[in-house]
Amino acid sequence: MFKRIWAYLKALFTSTAEKAMDPKIEIEAAINEAKKKDQDLRNQAAKVIAHRTQLESQIGRAADAEGEAREMAKQAILKAEAAKNSGDQAGVEKWTQAAQSIAMKLQASENSLASLKEQFGVAQVQAEKAKDAVQQNSMNLQELSARRMELLGQLEQAKMQEAVNEAVQSMSVSISDDGPSLDQVEAKIERRKAEAMANAELHEATPEGAEAELKAAINVAQADAKLEELKAELGLSSSTPVSEPDAAPDDR
Repeated sequence: MFKRIWAYLKALFTSTAEKAMDPKIEIEAAINEAKKKDQDLRNQAAKVIAHRTQLESQIGRAADAEGEAREMAKQAILKAEAAKNSGDQAGVEKWTQAAQSIAMKLQASENSLASLKEQFGVAQVQAEKAKDAVQQNSMNLQELSARRMELLGQLEQAKMQEAVNEAVQSMSVSISDDGPSLDQVEAKIERRKAEAMANAELHEATPEGAEAELKAAINVAQADAKLEELKAELGLSSSTPVSEPDAAPDDR
């Protein structure tokens, strides 16, 4: 049970940490890590190439020593031969021993030179591989840098889109929550219109409404009579009959 809880807490921490990480910082961290590895690789490659260069110098010195020992051995042999021809037995022994000693040095120089040449062959291959590795890693770093620029551009676009989405969502919430919709306004106007018409219809059906209608008709009739009177004073005739007021309703 403890292991399960520990695994759950680790997964929860990892998930929370990943959500809290800034993608821009993660990109920069990846680039910095790649640059560090590239520099480490260059340092190791430099050591390999430097080892090859050192072997070249050692081979040169060993070849010089081998050549010098070879010439000295030849000279000792010639002197021993000259002493032999002159009957100088002591000189023969002297130069023969010298030639043997120099010959041993020559043999050691030749062995050392052969070993250095073998090491140089290996170092040469390693140096070429190191240079190829550095070149390949440099190309990978350039590709990673280009990818970094692309990702940063995509990140900025994503941020802009998120800002636009938030603005649109905020506008939608404001329109829907902070004020009435047009449908609500229209329904309210229609309701008030219907109520007004209903009140007018109810008023006409009451005695007060009938009395108001009658007064309006009398006023119209009186106005028509006054117009006819004025026309008569002006000597004008009118074919329009004077409207008679409607008879008052029988109260009986």
